[in-house]
Amino acid sequence: MAHRLLQRRLAQASARIKELREELRIAEDQLSHLRDETEEKSLRALVAETPAADFEHREAKKHSDAMTAHRDALLRDIAAAEGRINDLLDRMSEKTS
Repeated sequence: MAHRLLQRRLAQASARIKELREELRIAEDQLSHLRDETEEKSLRALVAETPAADFEHREAKKHSDAMTAHRDALLRDIAAAEGRINDLLDRMSEKTS
């Protein structure tokens, strides 16, 4: 692979990691708020013992679980992009040596 092509792919992968990390920061912030809301609604459901309070808790839990899955997917994507960068750097070092 040509050196310029490796550099371009490296820059693209680096930019992608930057985007993913920003998205992860936002997702973790949202997840924190969703977990707080879920905990609050769990307590309400325990105290109120009504179907409506239980429903609200289940819905909040679904949202929290979905955001957790999204955050985990972002972490996997970041790890994959970092692996791609490592591969590209290895190729670049092979070309120069």
